[in-house]
Amino acid sequence: MKKFFPALEWLLRYDINNWKGDLAAGLTVAVMLIPQGMAYALLAGLPPIIGLYASVVPLLVYALFGTSRQLAVGPVAMVSLLVASGVSHLAEPGSSHYILLAALLAAMVGVIQLGMGLSRLGFLVNFLSHPVISGFTSAAALIIGFSQLKHLLGISLANSHHIHTIIWEALQRIGEINPATLLIGLGSIALLLAIKRRYPAFPGALVVVLISTVLTWTLALKETGVRIVGDVPGGLPLPALPALEWEALIALLPIAVTISLVGFMESIAVAKSFANKHRYEVDANQELVGLGLANIAAGVFSGYPVTGGFSRTAVNDQAGARSGMASIITALMIAVTLMFLTDLFYFLPTAVLGAIIMVAVFGLIDYREMRHLYHVKRSDFYLLMLAFFATLTLGIENGILLSVVASLVIVIKRTTHPHTALLGQIPGSEIYRNIERYPEAQTFPGLVIFRMDAPLYFANTAFLKDRLLTIEKKYPLRAIIFDASSVNDIDATADAAFQEVVKALRGRGIELYFSNLKGPVRDVMRRSGFYDLLGTDHFFFSNHDAVQHVLGRDVDVRHELPQGV
Repeated sequence: MKKFFPALEWLLRYDINNWKGDLAAGLTVAVMLIPQGMAYALLAGLPPIIGLYASVVPLLVYALFGTSRQLAVGPVAMVSLLVASGVSHLAEPGSSHYILLAALLAAMVGVIQLGMGLSRLGFLVNFLSHPVISGFTSAAALIIGFSQLKHLLGISLANSHHIHTIIWEALQRIGEINPATLLIGLGSIALLLAIKRRYPAFPGALVVVLISTVLTWTLALKETGVRIVGDVPGGLPLPALPALEWEALIALLPIAVTISLVGFMESIAVAKSFANKHRYEVDANQELVGLGLANIAAGVFSGYPVTGGFSRTAVNDQAGARSGMASIITALMIAVTLMFLTDLFYFLPTAVLGAIIMVAVFGLIDYREMRHLYHVKRSDFYLLMLAFFATLTLGIENGILLSVVASLVIVIKRTTHPHTALLGQIPGSEIYRNIERYPEAQTFPGLVIFRMDAPLYFANTAFLKDRLLTIEKKYPLRAIIFDASSVNDIDATADAAFQEVVKALRGRGIELYFSNLKGPVRDVMRRSGFYDLLGTDHFFFSNHDAVQHVLGRDVDVRHELPQGV
C-alpha cells in the first residue's frame, strides 16, 4: 500500500515533534509562495491569480503521492517561461483562451509524467546531462530576467525570447519609461538582495510586497501611471476538465514533453539533494507519478504546470519541514488567502512582481560551473556553451532540443570511438597499465596487450577492427592479448566480428587471447561457439597469466573456464 500511497510512510508514525517543524515550514513557504506564485504566473503570461490556483490542490496531491519530505512543489520560473514560449503562439497572453490552453498544457504534462512513472521510465531524464541543464538554465535565466524589463520600466514591450530584441526595443522607447515604476522596481530589487544577503531564510518577497502595496495606496501612485495588479478574484477554483482541442493538443505536445522532462529534472535533482542530507531515499518513478498527478490537478483546477523549486525547498527545509504535512499546511494557507485576502493585492505594483522574478532567476546563472568545466572537462564545457548560446539565439524549445541532440551525439561518439590503450607491465609487479601514462611499463617483443574501454556492440565493431588492424601494421606480432576488464557487454555483431578477426589473424600467424573476461560477455561467446573456435586455452583470469602463457614461461597459469563466474 505504501508503494502506491507514499504518504502512509510518514502519516502512520506522525508525532508532535514533526508537527512543530511542519507547521513553521508550511507557514513560511506559504508567505514566500503567495507573491512568487503571482509573479511566476505573470511571467507565464497569465493573470496573477492563476499562480495561486496552481499552489493549492497540486501541493496537496504531491504531498500524498510524492516521496520527498522537503520538496516544495508549485509554480517556478523555468516552467513559467516554457509555458509562455509554448502557449503564446496559440493565443493572446492573459486572454481566456490562453488561460484554458495553460490548464490543458498542465494536464498534458501530468499525463506524460504519470505515464512515464507508471512505465518506470524515470531513467530517460539521464539524457539531459548536467552541462546541458546548466547551460540551458543560465540562458533561460537571462531570458526570464530581461522579459521583466517591461514591468520594471513601465512600458509595453513585444513578447520575445531573444534578449537582443528586448534590449533594442527598450532602448528605442527609453523616453517612455515611467520614473515612479522604475524607482519601485529598482528599490524592490535592492531590498530583496539586502534581505537575501542578511537573512537568507526570511521571506523578503512578502516584505517588499507589503511595503510597495502600502506606498502605492497611500501615495496614489496609480494616478502617476504605475501599473498595479488590480482586481484579484476571490474564492477557490472549481474543478473542470480542460477543453480538449485536437489542434491545440498537437501544437502543445512538444512543449508539454519539454516541460515534463525539464520540470522533472529540476525537481528530482532538488529532491535527491535534500534526501541525501536527511538520509532517506526518493523513488524517481514515484516522483514522476506524484508530479504527474499534481499537474493533472493543476489542469483540472484552473492552474498551469508546476514542479519542485530549489529556493522554496531550501526555505522549507531550513524552517523545519519533516514531512509532506508542511506542503499541506502551505496549500491550506494559500486557500485561506484566496477565500478572504485577495483584496489586499489590488494596489500591488506589477514592477514588484518583475523584481521578484529577476532576483530569483539571476541567481540561476551558473558562472562557477562554467569555470569548473573549462578546467576539468573541456568537452562538457563546450556542451554547456552550446546549450547556453543555442537557447539564447534559437529560443527555449529549439535550444534545449539542440542541446539534447548534441548530448546524444556525444554519447554515441564516445561509445563508437571509445578510449583504447596499449598496456605494459609495471616493473616488479603483476600490474599492467597504459604505456602512454606509465612510460616505465615494460612491453614484450611480438606481443601487444590491448584494452578497449566500452561495451562491444554493432556501432563500434568497425572501430575495433580498425584499431586491431592498425596495431598489427605498427608492430611485428605473434600474439595480441585483449584485456576485456572494461567490457561489460557484447552483442551478436561484435561477437561475429571477433570470429572474423580471429580467422584473419591466424591466417597471418597471429594468435588472439582474452583476459579479465566478465561473466555476461563470456556467456555470449560460449553460446555463439566463439569459445570453441578460439580454444579454452586462450582465456585467462589476468593479463599476467596470459603474458606468461604467450611467452612460454614455466609457471602455473590459470586458464579461465567457460562455466566460471
